[in-house]
Amino acid sequence: MMESRPERESPPPFTSIETSRLVLRRFSMDDLPALVVYRSEPQVSRYQSWDTYSEALGAGMIADLQDLEPGVPGRGFQFALELKESASLVGDIYLQVDPHEPQQAVIGYTLALPFQGRGLASEAVRAVLNYCFDRLGSHRVIALTLAENLASIALLERLGFRREAHFVENSWFERRWADEYQYALLRQEWEQRCATMGGENGDRQ
Repeated sequence: MMESRPERESPPPFTSIETSRLVLRRFSMDDLPALVVYRSEPQVSRYQSWDTYSEALGAGMIADLQDLEPGVPGRGFQFALELKESASLVGDIYLQVDPHEPQQAVIGYTLALPFQGRGLASEAVRAVLNYCFDRLGSHRVIALTLAENLASIALLERLGFRREAHFVENSWFERRWADEYQYALLRQEWEQRCATMGGENGDRQ
């Protein structure tokens, strides 16, 4: 007889997550101008799934997120990244829980060009990992990145993700087929890393 996994209580409604420099919160329509600006920047969109980013596309995304909670299986949620010192939108993080295996999730991240290279993406991803493992009860978190995206690879490996797969020419990129890497991190790996490092940036809701 197969042993059933313990049921976890649903997390409370999402409001925000705070790190030392960021607030991860819901998007609002007030964010639309800044969202379109940084997602339209060629150096930001280069490794993303879009070539151009319109106001209509951004407005549709924000509208779709209004009544959505992070962690709904099969529904992607986008956290807005607000820089505390200026209260400005500087990026976003994507989270989607697997519809068939809700203890697994996939993440992605986008940061406005002027704010790259300051450790903000790492800080935001750490907060979302804490949210996944502590609040959502995730067992495993996955991230996919093009093999040419060296900054993304460095970020994931710095946070302890393992490269699990190398997909050869499976992603259409800049009018050609490109390779993609799959990275993953288990809950126990993250907990061990946090304990070894003396704790990562915590979150407060």
